[in-house]
Amino acid sequence: MIRGRRIAAATAVVALTAAGCGSDGTSIAGAGASSQEIAMQAWLAGLHDLQPEILTSYDPTGSGAGREMFITGAVDFAGSDAHLDDEEALEAEERCEGGEVLELPLYISPIAIAYHLPGLDVEHLQLAPETIAGMFDGRIERWDDPAIIATNPGVELPDLQVVPVNRSDDSGTTENFTEYLAEAGGGAWPHEPSGTWPRSGTHSGQQNVGMVSTLEAAEGTIGYVDASQVTEELGTVAVGVGEEFVPFSPEAAAAVVDASPPAPGASDTRLVIELDRDTDAAGAYPVVLISYTIACTRYDSAEKADSVRALLSYIASEDGQARAASPEVAGAAPISADLRERVMAAVDRIEGPATG
Repeated sequence: MIRGRRIAAATAVVALTAAGCGSDGTSIAGAGASSQEIAMQAWLAGLHDLQPEILTSYDPTGSGAGREMFITGAVDFAGSDAHLDDEEALEAEERCEGGEVLELPLYISPIAIAYHLPGLDVEHLQLAPETIAGMFDGRIERWDDPAIIATNPGVELPDLQVVPVNRSDDSGTTENFTEYLAEAGGGAWPHEPSGTWPRSGTHSGQQNVGMVSTLEAAEGTIGYVDASQVTEELGTVAVGVGEEFVPFSPEAAAAVVDASPPAPGASDTRLVIELDRDTDAAGAYPVVLISYTIACTRYDSAEKADSVRALLSYIASEDGQARAASPEVAGAAPISADLRERVMAAVDRIEGPATG
């Protein structure tokens, strides 16, 4: 299933590039979170249908690289699965031509905890948060461990080594996942949340695509990937939330976002959210990433400002969000009407250079 979406995304890039040949249109470039890659290519194609004179590109370099490229001015906008920290926010504002930084939560997606156990006859393995933490910390070493058996009655679990897989690059997905482990794991995860994996000597893959390849390469692996990247060869975990086990879905991801407060530093241009990872809300899936689109309220040309405003307006629109929510695209959770209103108020502040 994912392979078809990758091909479609690649086709969109080629089509946009070809359409731009010989054009006098404005060109804008973005980079960052690989979690957004499939949705972003769909958004770029959608904007091209409406405004073919705007030439757009997005390089899925990873969240950390995307934030750095935005701060240095190498790209006009960035995607990041973690919002800017205080130091990054100050550095980013310096490149915004006297304007402000925008951080807009435009891609909301579950992080799938995926495993490769071919032949396992179950729709989803049920795992408690502390069990997940123990598996990724290397303390639960076998798939037939009593902690896994206890939450999966009747499932014939193999006597096979647990092989945890993590991202090798600086990743917002890793930061979101380790936040979940630290907050929901009940002390079973001894590490601080981080965009870089805290344990050495592990199996790893670069970006979501590399993670999937590593997971599929051997039996017994378990890892974390944006839900849009899960292939048919991988199983996924239903995580313990209160008294139930909840598999990922757009609806379950939206439920935890709606129940979460603004993060410290949030403003009318930085719409950052503090996710409640340890929620016991019915039907909520707390292993979620909010991928932000980072931009400026002021650019060095009116044409660039108009192009960035048009892109972000399309992404936030009902049509743009519905495109990313399609199961054939990314299966993301559409933003709410209230959040869309606040996003559009921020986007409307984008302008060209100051005059006078």
